[in-house]
Amino acid sequence: MRSMILALMLVAGAFAPALAHQQKAAITKVLFNPRTEHIEVMHRFYLHDAEHAVRQIFGSDADIIADKQTQQRFAAYVAKRFTLLRDKKALTLNAVGFESDGKFFWVYQETPIPVNLEGLAVRHHALRDIWTEQTNMVNIETLDGDIKTLHFDGNDEILSVEFGHQH
Repeated sequence: MRSMILALMLVAGAFAPALAHQQKAAITKVLFNPRTEHIEVMHRFYLHDAEHAVRQIFGSDADIIADKQTQQRFAAYVAKRFTLLRDKKALTLNAVGFESDGKFFWVYQETPIPVNLEGLAVRHHALRDIWTEQTNMVNIETLDGDIKTLHFDGNDEILSVEFGHQH
């Protein structure tokens, strides 16, 4: 019995690194900031996922951990694959920055809050064009504190949320 438990532990240990590495999931927070009158967008990717992704997108020499140019290119890649739409028209999202923070890589964007905004449509394809199993969750926190959550997986292209006036 003891040798069987040891064997199972060894097998589980062999698979643990593979399971622990790529999460293939990202979280984006969309926040309405009344102080700045901007919609702030914060994308959080697992650094390990981003590491694998940049090698596939930009080549085997890409290094998101140590190379600022690769980090910038990844942030631009994310920006191209994330869109907020109002009445089927894309809002202009401005790049604010990016950073590596522990096991996460963050990309920041913002845009002024449109007047009388009653809903948003969202497109979020970052990493989903590389991995079909990639899931992107978007939490939208409105001015009144409500949180609406969108899950992008499978064949999801554009998902929408409705809310009262946000400005």
